[in-house]
Amino acid sequence: MTNTPWTRRALAATTGLGLVVSLAACSEDATGDDGALVGLITKTETNPFFVKMKEGAQESADEHGVTLQTFAGDYDGDNESQVQAVENLMAAGAEGILITPNDSEAIVPVLDQAVAAGIMVIALDTPTEPADAVDATFATDNFLAGELIGQWAEAHFEALDVEPRVAMLDLNPNQIAVDVDRDQGFLQGLGVDIADPETIGDEDDPRIVGHDVTDGAEEGGRTAMENLLQRDPDLNLVYTINEPAAAGAYEALNAAGRADDVVIVSVDGGCPGVQNVQDGIIGATAMQFPLEMASMGVEAVVEYADSGQGPDNTEGLDFVNTGVELVTDGAVDGLESRDSAWGLENCWG
Repeated sequence: MTNTPWTRRALAATTGLGLVVSLAACSEDATGDDGALVGLITKTETNPFFVKMKEGAQESADEHGVTLQTFAGDYDGDNESQVQAVENLMAAGAEGILITPNDSEAIVPVLDQAVAAGIMVIALDTPTEPADAVDATFATDNFLAGELIGQWAEAHFEALDVEPRVAMLDLNPNQIAVDVDRDQGFLQGLGVDIADPETIGDEDDPRIVGHDVTDGAEEGGRTAMENLLQRDPDLNLVYTINEPAAAGAYEALNAAGRADDVVIVSVDGGCPGVQNVQDGIIGATAMQFPLEMASMGVEAVVEYADSGQGPDNTEGLDFVNTGVELVTDGAVDGLESRDSAWGLENCWG
């Protein structure tokens, strides 16, 4: 198969088909419910993104008459708790496991065990390494998310007849996929030659002031912004990996007296970030949809139980795209967007 590792299942076709038929009965014994068991394992249980993901999974589970059990790591990066959660779900007779991996590589051995046992495994938001360690991935097209805010920024500055001087506030030094995709998508949207699209920082463009890392947090965004302001006090455009980092960047700009003449763009679509769009703190953000990721994941497990078939990837991608929308109150010609009022009705967190 091109899109998903169904060929691995074919190696144990007789056993696998027996498991598909019998897992619902096992789940009934394990859960005391008539529905099959689906597990959701998130990175943490406190991040609003994962709270919304859990909400979407529960709504879909209720709609399809399946039982949902949820687990989470104790902290971002906690692989051990996620491994234990997979093992618990295997023992309970789960028919499907949805997971946002804390460690994309370290989680793979236990996921291999689950797949070998006939359980459908789906990654949400964060792909495994390798990506085909799971049956499917439901995620935001992060390159497109970055590209949309880059295109918006390019059009915005062209309308002002001002050349952008951009500070890049990335995630961390590890250059994980989501960080690289958003960074490179933004620069491509801005019209920068991105050189190697899998590498941050190898561009040679005078519009780029520099890169710094934020850990995706408000404090990190503030520190990174302070650092880049020292490098170029006249910068006028700030890209941030997410909206908490954008909030920190704004604090630093405000303290430096630059908040009113620097444009910030970001990615997420959380309610605080969209409110910052409405308040003029963020010029544009790209909204992703964690509720849809989890809801579509549960639906895929149900379909697998009925037909033994998994979902097809979005054309041109190696995952199922769960959608992205540009949110701004400064619409530009030729680029479809939603305003902050719509964003506040559809945001998460």
